Amino acid sequence: MTSMVKNNMRVAMWYNNRDVRIEEMPIPQIGPGEALVRVEASGICGSDIMEWYRLDRAPLVLGHEIGGQIVAMGEGVERYQEGDRVSAAHHVPCNTCHFCLSGHHTVCDTLRRTNFDPGGFAEYIRLTAINVDRGIFLLPEEMSYEEATFIEPLACVLRGQRLAHMQPGNSVLVIGSGIAGLLHVQLACTLGARLVIATDINDHRLEAAQRFGADVTIRAEEDLPTRLRQVNHGCLAGLVIVCTGATSAIAQALQSVERGGTVLFFAPTNPGVTIPISINELFWRNDITLTTSYGGSPADYQAALDLIRAGTMRVRQMITHRLGLAEIGLGFQLVAEAQNSIKIIIEPQR
Repeated sequence: MTSMVKNNMRVAMWYNNRDVRIEEMPIPQIGPGEALVRVEASGICGSDIMEWYRLDRAPLVLGHEIGGQIVAMGEGVERYQEGDRVSAAHHVPCNTCHFCLSGHHTVCDTLRRTNFDPGGFAEYIRLTAINVDRGIFLLPEEMSYEEATFIEPLACVLRGQRLAHMQPGNSVLVIGSGIAGLLHVQLACTLGARLVIATDINDHRLEAAQRFGADVTIRAEEDLPTRLRQVNHGCLAGLVIVCTGATSAIAQALQSVERGGTVLFFAPTNPGVTIPISINELFWRNDITLTTSYGGSPADYQAALDLIRAGTMRVRQMITHRLGLAEIGLGFQLVAEAQNSIKIIIEPQR
């Protein structure tokens, strides 16, 4: 292992969304098969602000959408070298269990136990041997570190649309036009959707949805089924993708899906939320499919990287803020407010 010039590094320690402190901790020491990555860019994900999901584990260093450079490797690492520009998966599957072998990598027990040490909102992260083995993705020269931070969220979106059986010619309704919704809009267009409709309560995000390919934008307060029939030849949507956990949005989704269609619940709700469902109306009579999606497999990561490299997915234009590590509190505030920000990139080396 190459010796580091310094022993400590800065990290953003998350206590809650209003309390993110810049602290110091030792640079992680790596062992055999491991790698140390200097983080150059790290995206704030919507899941990073889900306090109910994380408060019982606070304080902790968050951040899982990264681009960086390998600066040291442990004994036995042969596929990579110091100086390699990379992105990395924070969760990786075992590839041998029942779930992995049946294509459900993201419910693998190993995937749920693996993670970065400490997290992407730090100057350096340690990748364990299993992450090095199946979770490193080399960046092409033309891809920037900030573009690399979109590999993970796009991998999740790819998996979601695959599970929802997105097909060319589909009419697609995306409810919620934050960063996940905008990626879904772009991907649906890329995959040949006949009509893409996006909703939100925020005009800034509706304008962004138009820029990234939505054929029609609708304010979420409107009568969505009626508006859909107006723009979709009298039909509801063949595929509805729900990118917000608001119960009102879930109710809209169930009212807006056409017979034989699919609803993809991409965003989680608050804990304890339940939704009454009519078995007869949705399933027995109308053949509606309800499905969910979590995370992405290594193959999804590679596909996401390839789409970004090809310029098919215009991710750089989604970045509204680039902040240094010391400004991360502002970043969390902007994401939580969900007003005039889309994607916020943290640059830990600043």
